[in-house]
Amino acid sequence: MKIFKIFILPVLLLLTSACKDFLDTEPLTSANEQNYYKTPADAYTALVGCYDGLQRVWTDGIALPVASEVFSDDCFGGTGNSDGLGYQMMDEFDKSRSPSDLNLFNRNWQLYYEGIYRCNMLISKMDQISWGSDAALRNTYESEARFLRAYMYFDMVRLWGNIPLLTAPSSENVPQANPDDVYKVIAEDLKFAAENLPAASYTSQPVATHGRVTKWAAEALLARVYLFYTGYYGKPDLMGVVNRSQTLTYLEDIISNGGFGLVEDFADLWPAASLSAYAGEDNKETLFAIKYTATSDYDGNLDGNFWMIMYGMRDQYSYPYGNGWGGATVNPKIWNAYSSTDTRRIASIISVNDERISYTKQKGHREYTGYYIKKYAPMVNEAGVPLPEALYGNKDFQRGQFQDYVSIRYSDVLLMAAELGSPNAQTYFNEVRQRAYKDKYTPLSATPDNILKERWLEFAFEGIRYWDLLRQGINKAASEIAETTTVLNGGVTVSKTITASKLIETKGLSQIPYTQITLSNGVLVQNPGW
Repeated sequence: MKIFKIFILPVLLLLTSACKDFLDTEPLTSANEQNYYKTPADAYTALVGCYDGLQRVWTDGIALPVASEVFSDDCFGGTGNSDGLGYQMMDEFDKSRSPSDLNLFNRNWQLYYEGIYRCNMLISKMDQISWGSDAALRNTYESEARFLRAYMYFDMVRLWGNIPLLTAPSSENVPQANPDDVYKVIAEDLKFAAENLPAASYTSQPVATHGRVTKWAAEALLARVYLFYTGYYGKPDLMGVVNRSQTLTYLEDIISNGGFGLVEDFADLWPAASLSAYAGEDNKETLFAIKYTATSDYDGNLDGNFWMIMYGMRDQYSYPYGNGWGGATVNPKIWNAYSSTDTRRIASIISVNDERISYTKQKGHREYTGYYIKKYAPMVNEAGVPLPEALYGNKDFQRGQFQDYVSIRYSDVLLMAAELGSPNAQTYFNEVRQRAYKDKYTPLSATPDNILKERWLEFAFEGIRYWDLLRQGINKAASEIAETTTVLNGGVTVSKTITASKLIETKGLSQIPYTQITLSNGVLVQNPGW
């Protein structure tokens, strides 16, 4: 029996809009592997399917941005007081918290492999396509597909550690690969993309191409992979593909030639924090984002941000913040970590008390702390109408959320370059901090510890903190995440404990869906602690 079943070629799958300006291709209804993949236009449509594959991986199951925050010391599990305890199981790395939750990530597992299948199919057909005078497109399309494949595999190998590796279109029942082998493919894919995509600066890119992979995105993601792999696994380089010096060279290339910059006010990066001053999608700080639109429904249109609704205040809105399911409640630890002069605190976190919000639904809430995520808060207009409906007519406020997930920002490039020992490390570090503190800025040395703390404050709730902790070593991550504190469950104060031993036992990895182990006839092996 197969691990997963994919019977439809990627070009036959419904191609919804993964990039608002880029993906305008009509879905195909009569094609197969034999009569397709002939022309550059065919390749383009298949590439649209690859982007769509990435966009869909979080339409069901548990989205990695949400899970990453619950894993970290930024957030608790939260959700409703009468809900199941799956989010607490994730938060505490403790299977005993919800023994019946055997498949939290099952749909994500399936959707990641479906997306990878699409990329593998297109990559495998490059020689079959008659490129003619469009030969330059081959490297561009292959680079984009390989970046998308690498992005998905990087998500998966961090989440599960031990996964089957497929680099050709296949649904074979194969054992889990050594993580080294997965990282080698990721590194080679990203290096290929970095070296074969056009070096067009941000300012010279046509608006219609926003949302597509660029050379700069490939270089930045390669650096992120390098830092995580060498840190978590204690290796000197990234599988011999790139070393520390080469990784820094890629980052310096982005800084010198990419045409990016920091948005002047940190709050303007986030719609709920800035309102009318929002810098907009694809602003000069965005190297790569997963694109969403407001047209999702229950009839196959799956291009919305399905996971953002988890962050909304439980069962209550308060302009401009919309209601949602109260997941990933913010740990007061991160609120207190910010200086009162750091503009990122109120731009990143909704503080019910400080913003004088009359929140009355505590009895329906689990692990209520009085703090919510602002960066990805669902929103309403002044009349209380959810923005998907108010702006686009979509009355499904759960599926109609449309804020892009900004995966890589320019400030990340600056801080990674500083961490890797750039001669300009202090300058890059200062640039990030000066924006955060404005006229309250005071100098601070760009030491390794200070850089990592700055990353915590800069990227809170962006799905980065947990992986930054884990790459410092499992014991370091466990010591930072473990705590005993109090929260409100159903309006009652209760003790909340996360133990370091559970995180160490699982090595920070997640449960492999038990359904996949069953379907594999035992070829797949569960991770320790699960």
